[in-house]
Amino acid sequence: MRRFWAEVITGAQALPRGALRTIAVLALAALYPASSAIGNGTFEGVASCAGSTCHGRAEGNGAVVRQDEIATWQEPSSPAGAHSRAYAVLGGRRGQQIAASLGLGNAQSAPACLGCHATNAPAGQRGAKFTLTDGVGCESCHGPSGGTWLAEHYALPATHDSNIAAGLTPLDNPKARAGVCLDCHYGSSKPGQFVTHAMMAAGHPRISFELDLFSALQQHHNIDADYVARKGAPDSVRFWAVGQAEAVRRATSLFAQPKFAYEGAFPQFTFLDCHSCHRTITDGPSRKLTFETNPGRPIPFGNPPFNDENMIMLSAVAGALVPGEAGAYQTAARDFHKAMGQGPAETRAAAQALAARAGALSDALSGRAYGNADAFRIIAIIAGEATAPRFTDYAGSVQAVMAVDTLLNVLVREGRVTQGAAAGIRGDIARAYKAVEEPNAYRPADFRSALKSASGAIGRLQ
Repeated sequence: MRRFWAEVITGAQALPRGALRTIAVLALAALYPASSAIGNGTFEGVASCAGSTCHGRAEGNGAVVRQDEIATWQEPSSPAGAHSRAYAVLGGRRGQQIAASLGLGNAQSAPACLGCHATNAPAGQRGAKFTLTDGVGCESCHGPSGGTWLAEHYALPATHDSNIAAGLTPLDNPKARAGVCLDCHYGSSKPGQFVTHAMMAAGHPRISFELDLFSALQQHHNIDADYVARKGAPDSVRFWAVGQAEAVRRATSLFAQPKFAYEGAFPQFTFLDCHSCHRTITDGPSRKLTFETNPGRPIPFGNPPFNDENMIMLSAVAGALVPGEAGAYQTAARDFHKAMGQGPAETRAAAQALAARAGALSDALSGRAYGNADAFRIIAIIAGEATAPRFTDYAGSVQAVMAVDTLLNVLVREGRVTQGAAAGIRGDIARAYKAVEEPNAYRPADFRSALKSASGAIGRLQ
């Protein structure tokens, strides 16, 4: 499945017949990548990192880090090079069409686009080697380097902790990494970092987010003994779980702000489940309902629901890993959906309450120890009797099959499941992907059946 993601994100290879075209919208988000919060240092540009004694080697044979990170970032066809292509994407046909439809002028100079397609530093914070054409450069994720960590991070006796103290963004921390990625892979309140429904109507891909997958596709370092000594061993389950919590917190925090939640008299549709409205409309005497009752959404019949794909996953995470917090979170999520049928004031208050609960879960998930059984527990709950009935809509179902796929990969990587056993399960996972292959032909019952089969097979391997 990761090979598929690599093909879709690069856009360089034709997909094989029957590939997972349906979730290309998420992969295409990597062409609209994330820039980070603007700090107080100077942005020196990619060229400041590109020396052969730093990160500009042709081969990754450095003693401490690979030192070919620039080459990886510039890779013309792989997902690892998507950030370097971000500015150029704006000059392509799609970028220019979107900008023209929205009256933004040239996309490569439009603030609404540059907030995510480039390291759009303020004019007074741009160093001598800075250029917007770098796209999303090193400092978008690692933070402004001039006057902060640039001169210190390679000098003895510098350590990872001392680099962070000097201003380097601690991307080994899942909450910090999620915050950087979410700025553009979901949205933020910073200038030019919010994808509106109008942008999507003009042609921008739908926004979606999964931290562990994005991290794997953008990884430009080796997790070797030296890395573990400096930063500790990363845990994919922790990154995936914290990513879900931070996505819920970001979505509801933005929605709680009237300037993001409403466009004139109407709600900002970017927050809602796209496919609750974008379905075939017929006007015949015999109705064809595409709506299923969802036990997690106590809203009036016919109301478009908030896109709760990450909320569903976080509910499963809470039940598996932080059961003491699960009940309060699930109540807050139901109250939020219920408020959607009441009014703007009630909805904003419920969104704030849910954001607080998601934040508490994020803190708990960041701080807990992780064991070998965690991935098994999460998978069982995702496909279990309490959660599966909530997979009535396309977006949540895509997030669920990605989760099971991601967590199975974790189990294989950790040696808990053999490659051979995983291969036998991937047929059911492929069937679940097939059920969400085409948004307008989404088949909830087929999806739930395939997900249950895959989960059951994984559970029997414990």
